[in-house]
Amino acid sequence: MFSKKKKMLVTCALPYANGSIHLGHLLEQIQADIWVKYNRMCGHEVYFICADDAHGTPIMLKAKELNIKPEEVINKIYTEHISDLKKFNVNHDNYHTTNSIENFFFVKLIFNRLKKRKFIKKKIIKQFYDDKYNIFLPDRFIKGTCLNCKSINQYGDHCENCGTTYSPISLINPFSVLSKKKPILCNSEHYFFDLPQFNNFLKHWINSNVLDNNIKNKIQEWFFLGLKPWDITRDGPYFGFKIPKTINKYFYVWLDAPIGYISTFKNLCDKNIKLNFYQWWNKKSDTELYHFIGKDIIYFHCLFWPAILEGIDFRKPTKLFVHGHVTLNGYKMSKSRGNFITAKKWLKFLDSDSLRYYYASKLSSDINDIDLNINDFVFKINSDIVNKIVNLASRNAYFINNYFHDNLSKNINTKLYFKFIKKSEIIHIYFYKRKYSHVIKQIIILSNIANSYIDQYKPWLLIKDNTKKKKVQSICSMGINMFRVIMIYLKPIMPILSRNTELFLNHKLCFNNIKYPLINKKINKFKPLFNRINIKNIII
Repeated sequence: MFSKKKKMLVTCALPYANGSIHLGHLLEQIQADIWVKYNRMCGHEVYFICADDAHGTPIMLKAKELNIKPEEVINKIYTEHISDLKKFNVNHDNYHTTNSIENFFFVKLIFNRLKKRKFIKKKIIKQFYDDKYNIFLPDRFIKGTCLNCKSINQYGDHCENCGTTYSPISLINPFSVLSKKKPILCNSEHYFFDLPQFNNFLKHWINSNVLDNNIKNKIQEWFFLGLKPWDITRDGPYFGFKIPKTINKYFYVWLDAPIGYISTFKNLCDKNIKLNFYQWWNKKSDTELYHFIGKDIIYFHCLFWPAILEGIDFRKPTKLFVHGHVTLNGYKMSKSRGNFITAKKWLKFLDSDSLRYYYASKLSSDINDIDLNINDFVFKINSDIVNKIVNLASRNAYFINNYFHDNLSKNINTKLYFKFIKKSEIIHIYFYKRKYSHVIKQIIILSNIANSYIDQYKPWLLIKDNTKKKKVQSICSMGINMFRVIMIYLKPIMPILSRNTELFLNHKLCFNNIKYPLINKKINKFKPLFNRINIKNIII
């Protein structure tokens, strides 16, 4: 589909280093990984990176609770995150941490460059202070009632109910999450990134096809309200990078977190000498940069991040892909409700490919939330994967293995075969636009056609007639070829099933040879490719 080969850098939002990878993280990671695998199958040069977001007050307090150093907390979580993501076949070229030498280097460089260009200003602000814990309270450690919609128990940076962003001191009836007491106001000098200076640039950038229309409409609301300077520092005690030449001032975690995209790629470049860091991050770069993010962090990625990159003459993202959240059986996942599912817990009962397929069947380019309904999940996997796709391979392999010494016929139904590969045109478009649910629908249409074809010719009856054996070989070879085309389309989504299929077919699944059917070729003995799921065995 794409004649020009691209150079692409793909990122996911950084998982926070104070807890396990869960199904919410996996939605984004799987969505991005499918897109990366697809683009690689098309021959593009793609690098996929991510990192742990390893700073902030929650990590500091978690370490204090466990009586260990914050570094011990984030190191343990880092190892766990890498292991969990690999088990879901999310294959990053580099998975790093924001608590790194490279990140500190770029945070200082970016801060100093912005300061030199007068995009950083100092001012004294009133800030909430918990006098029981002797700590200035970060936004997430203050709760209260939203000034706009009057929803209670909202965090100090934005309302999860109506989406309004605000300063913590704007909250009605604020209280400290730590002590549950009303915090006191104290003066403190802070550094601010002067976002309003980038008002015109951001309006132009946002309308340059980097965002889908539904996201652009949301951002217009923030322009209407007026952009505000952004506080990029925090008072100690704080776990993060200390600002040089200051007393007890630290860079805010939301400043160094997105810079982690830059530092993680630099770390990859240091490991891979063929990669030139500045070729990828300079303002005139011909490479492409894509961010996969959740809808809850649009503000940071669509306003602050591109403005900072513009302020330091670095390249901006080519496109931001925004997704919704995951609900479980119609409810928001919550530890207190007991329906919070980690990657580890999922793998105790189910495989990773099944989750990848289910998410793909629900994902499109919109930002609607995705509900993981267990009954629907089991039905879809058993119906689509077991009954339609894998059964197509099984029922045809039986005859090829047992009656034709594993050899595929020299002759197949070429007209039907080219009908199958003609679908690649629309499937390419759907993959590229991240409309994975549309890809799945096309795959199921093809699976139904393939199974109907076998049902129509009834090889189990024809095989009884010695004069019809050649016809049976041709019919079942056609069945295997239809299965192979379906699996090429499914490969970015279900990597384990695809690897097992390649072993069975003795053939690599790829787009560049899809036009050529498997004829007069030996396949291997069929072994079960996927197991039926019994809902009674699932305890999540």
